[in-house]
Amino acid sequence: MESTRQSRIARLIQKELSEIFRLQTAKLGNVIVSVSTVRISPDLSIAHVYLSIFPSAQAALLLQNITRNAKTVRYDLAQKVRFQLRKTPELLFHLDDSLDYIEHIDQLLEDDRKKHPGNPENKEDSETAAE
Repeated sequence: MESTRQSRIARLIQKELSEIFRLQTAKLGNVIVSVSTVRISPDLSIAHVYLSIFPSAQAALLLQNITRNAKTVRYDLAQKVRFQLRKTPELLFHLDDSLDYIEHIDQLLEDDRKKHPGNPENKEDSETAAE
C-alpha cells in the first residue's frame, strides 16, 4: 500500500520525466517514449520507472540507452524538482510491455475467430460489434 507522500512524489516524478523524455525524443524523431507508471520505495530512495516505447521494435535498444544514461536523466530530474524534493531518488528503468501484451491477446482472439467461424460465442461478439 502506497502512502499519500509516495503517490504524490511518484506523480511528480512521472510528470517531470515525461517532459524530459519528450524533449529528448523530439530530437530523434519517429520515437515516442512515455512514462506509464512510477513506483517509489517507502524510504523514497528508489523509483522504478516503467516506460512505454513506440515503435516497440526499438524498445530494447532505447531502454539500454536510457539505462546507460540514468545518471544524466536523474540529474535533469533533480534540476526540475529541486524545490519540491530534498533528495532525488535513484532511477531504475523497466520496459512496460502491457500494450504489446494487449495487442497480442487481441491478435490471438482474432485468429481464434477466423479459425472457428461457426462458434456461437463468436456470433455474439460480432452481433454486439454490429450494434
